[in-house]
Amino acid sequence: MLTRTALRAIIMTCAMMCVLVSAVLAAGQDDLQKYFNDTACKVKATADPAQKRAILSERLENMSKALDIVENSALVSEADRGGIDSFKAVVQERQNELAGANGYDRVPDEQLNAFSDYVVQDGEQADRTITISLVVLLLIIIIIILIV
Repeated sequence: MLTRTALRAIIMTCAMMCVLVSAVLAAGQDDLQKYFNDTACKVKATADPAQKRAILSERLENMSKALDIVENSALVSEADRGGIDSFKAVVQERQNELAGANGYDRVPDEQLNAFSDYVVQDGEQADRTITISLVVLLLIIIIIILIV
């Protein structure tokens, strides 16, 4: 009887931990999405194209810095480094598109609002295709908060 009770307690504890980890991971992904959504809102609320471009550039640069810092952390596994590298490549691509660098045409001023939406959608897809651990996701969020 005691064994059965202990086994049930262990199973329930494991199940609750899985639920909590899933909730924290979802919250971390939501925070990254919120970061990009806030960027899009700021861009759309600004009339001057130079300011729109500066907002996008600054936010992408902050994300890039955060990814560099996290990638160089001793807490990051090789598997996480692969995910970070993939995410960094996506962020770098968006920076290149915005600036018209490395073979990309510069995003025209009249398309900056649409580009900010594209960055949000691209981030949502990256959440599903790039795998990083919970610890790394939380580190990225903390560093972004510290940078901003």
